Amino acid sequence: MASAPLSLARRMLFGRKASAIADAGAGLDGVVPPRRRPFRVLAIDGGGIRGILPAIVLADLERRTNRPIIDLFDMIVGTSTGGLIALALACPGEGGRPRHTARDVIRLYAEEGKRVFSRSVWHKIRAVGNLTDGKYPSAGLESVLEGYFGDCRLKDALCDVVVPAYEIERRFPFFFKTSKARTKQYYDYPMKQVIRAATAAPTYFEPARIAIDGPNDYYALVDGALFAYNPGMCAYTEVLHRFPDHESIIMVSLGTGELTRRLPYDEVKDWGAARWAQPTFALMCDGICDAVDFQLQQLLPSTPDGMRQYYRFQARLDVGNDDMDDASNTNIRVLKLLAEDMLQANRATLRQLSEQLLRWAPARADAPPPDVAADPTPSGDSLREAAQAFRDEAADRD
Repeated sequence: MASAPLSLARRMLFGRKASAIADAGAGLDGVVPPRRRPFRVLAIDGGGIRGILPAIVLADLERRTNRPIIDLFDMIVGTSTGGLIALALACPGEGGRPRHTARDVIRLYAEEGKRVFSRSVWHKIRAVGNLTDGKYPSAGLESVLEGYFGDCRLKDALCDVVVPAYEIERRFPFFFKTSKARTKQYYDYPMKQVIRAATAAPTYFEPARIAIDGPNDYYALVDGALFAYNPGMCAYTEVLHRFPDHESIIMVSLGTGELTRRLPYDEVKDWGAARWAQPTFALMCDGICDAVDFQLQQLLPSTPDGMRQYYRFQARLDVGNDDMDDASNTNIRVLKLLAEDMLQANRATLRQLSEQLLRWAPARADAPPPDVAADPTPSGDSLREAAQAFRDEAADRD
């Protein structure tokens, strides 16, 4: 019935006191019934190589809590590079624990980024720069995904995961969901195939073709950033639809950097289709990102007694390169330092969030004690020096 989600939305807007959830909601054994505890959901934006920014935030949460991300969240929704992070952290390893930590994902971006975003001279010639073919061949990306995910399948994920893509022949948004993969065999795909489809950004990589119902039919999929660059609203509605009995939500939304580069009017007024292609994609994604952030701020205010329901972590890309495909060592260094600055500026918020997430984490006998107040130690590296090194390298390339 349509009335149930509306009722839940009203409850979340006006809130029940957290004390009622913790006290009146607890049973005789002190265990809080599932519907009375907040549903914890993580949403991760798209952004290519800039996915290293949310990966660093997640590594900080893992360090503070001494828990894997799958213990801290009930669902992860990730677009494009965010989908890669989501499935990497939910991919099963030995003993029922995740195969990868958030620190592993940081290394993936730092060490494998150049392999993903690389092209031969022949590819540049054949593509006439980037006019007649995707900017990059898919072989490098597919090789990295094969090594990172192996034979893991969507149904094997250790928590609920949702990854959006867009079907270009049938023209509809397509969502890879672990919940469907577990109940419908035909909906279960290898994780590496899911990420290949979800990261097929137009003008960067060719679309992915995924077979369905045998070899004669298929989905033709591109990057879900076309409609869900910030997947926070997709995450919100997924929770409303599938878990209507939960009385509140804790949403953590991770960005891949706020674009600040100006497009001067006098320069762009004479651009044609070729010049506008990639900037248009970036502008569209940036607009979606800000709109969804505003909507979620309105839908998930703090409860009357101060329990925060919505967190957004986003760095301003005032230095370095905001292009999604700059995997150079100097730009990776700048992105890491931007993330470090963001962590330092949000120390108190990260402590509060860690405590909230831990409160509802499953019991693990082997879990080491948390240290939520242990703020990260600054690397000592200078963002100003890193930015200057980036500018010097860019000038040499030019």
